[in-house]
Amino acid sequence: MKMPKNDIAMNNDFGADKLHEECGVFGIYSPDTADVASTVYYGLYALQHRGQEGCGITVNDDGVLHTHKDIGLVNEVFTHEVLKSLGQGNMAIGHVRYGTTGGRIRENCQPMQVNHVKGPMSIVHNGNLTNAATLKRSLELGGAIFHTTSDTEVIAYEITKERLVCPSIEAAVESAIKTIDGAFSLIVMSPTKLIGVRDKRGFRPLCYGIRDDGSYIIASESCALNAVGAHFVRDIEPGEILLIDKTGPHSIKTHCKQSETSMCVFEYIYFARPDSIIDGVSVHDARLKAGAFLAKSHPAEADVVVGVPDSGLDAALGFARESGIPFELGFIKNKYMGRTFIEPGQSNREDKVRIKLNPVPTAVKGKRVVLVDDSIVRGTTSRRIISLLRDAGAKEVHMRISAPPFLNPCYYGTDVDSREHLIACNHTVEEITEIIGADSLGYLSIEDAKQLAAGSGMNFCTACFSGEYPTDLPDLNMNNRFEHKISENN
Repeated sequence: MKMPKNDIAMNNDFGADKLHEECGVFGIYSPDTADVASTVYYGLYALQHRGQEGCGITVNDDGVLHTHKDIGLVNEVFTHEVLKSLGQGNMAIGHVRYGTTGGRIRENCQPMQVNHVKGPMSIVHNGNLTNAATLKRSLELGGAIFHTTSDTEVIAYEITKERLVCPSIEAAVESAIKTIDGAFSLIVMSPTKLIGVRDKRGFRPLCYGIRDDGSYIIASESCALNAVGAHFVRDIEPGEILLIDKTGPHSIKTHCKQSETSMCVFEYIYFARPDSIIDGVSVHDARLKAGAFLAKSHPAEADVVVGVPDSGLDAALGFARESGIPFELGFIKNKYMGRTFIEPGQSNREDKVRIKLNPVPTAVKGKRVVLVDDSIVRGTTSRRIISLLRDAGAKEVHMRISAPPFLNPCYYGTDVDSREHLIACNHTVEEITEIIGADSLGYLSIEDAKQLAAGSGMNFCTACFSGEYPTDLPDLNMNNRFEHKISENN
């Protein structure tokens, strides 16, 4: 049995070793007054995988906006009484958050509501701006007072500033997004309009659909449309502004095709739910393809293939199909157990890993196991999972990762932090193999990662693997924000 070379990173929190999702956005425009808050509630439930730190809903009741938001999961924040207190309306938007910038406080939860001389506005945002610090300085010099440390407030100020000179909210949005750069999928709600916006590079997904009752839905992923009975219409294009009002949907494409697209490839590898379709490509199929690529590039002599629930299961199935090695359900995940990183700093986190994830002894005992997971960040999680397999009697464990090694921080809304915390920056593959206690280790190549969703017609951002960033990098103030985030998570 392989023994770890040293105890590097073993004292780090389990939660810090897995990538954290960005955020999820959801909105509804109903032709009639209805219980739109409940629709958003179910939509956010379907998007809970994109953020478990906080959530919120704003309901539009004939131009009067009612917002409730707080730290916690959707079902914790929105009790029956809270949903009832939001009342009825014909529009509503909602958000689930994992904060890649800004602190873990209620004020940074979304939606962000703004009361303005031209009327109230509520906004939700998925992504990170790369020029947020520069814009914030300029706005503060112009008299703006910020109440949060979130990029979303910067976007809100830019829109309201343009609203003073623009004839409509959609014109203000169209003008404002000329100044902001980076990753942003937005939903903006005015007293009479619902607006979906996707940045010109298409970093983050956004789509819309329609229900049989005539309601239009905008959401981060198509799985949220399914959850509320909506029929998928299409993805919102990179750079597109989709306006929905009483006359239906209208598309503004002045910002489309202004630059090459750079969809985050990790949406297909890990972030999105496998039942979602993003830019015309099934997430499930993309992960099957990742597993098949791994079987070709890093074959193993083994008896079973096992995936780490949940995000490693599809790739493990793809590996098994391509290699001909039987697929086994090697772990049972306790679905009633909360995600461990939600409770940072607790001394019993390692015990919680065992409660959350338990091997099936008869599936792995005495066998050579191919273990497939989506990523290795610091190495602590992989080492613990491999240890569980060893304790259950696995004879060999061959680790396969359906992503390339993380070598660089992400500035677009994924929680890949500084290089010093990334195990692949400090160790060779051979060293990592020994550290995590595996018999062998293989990563997906960057070239294969770019082919996972080849049918989408999109180019992909692989900066966290390659260091090739599609935008200018943030200034020093933005880097300080990342350092602040890291200190809060540890």
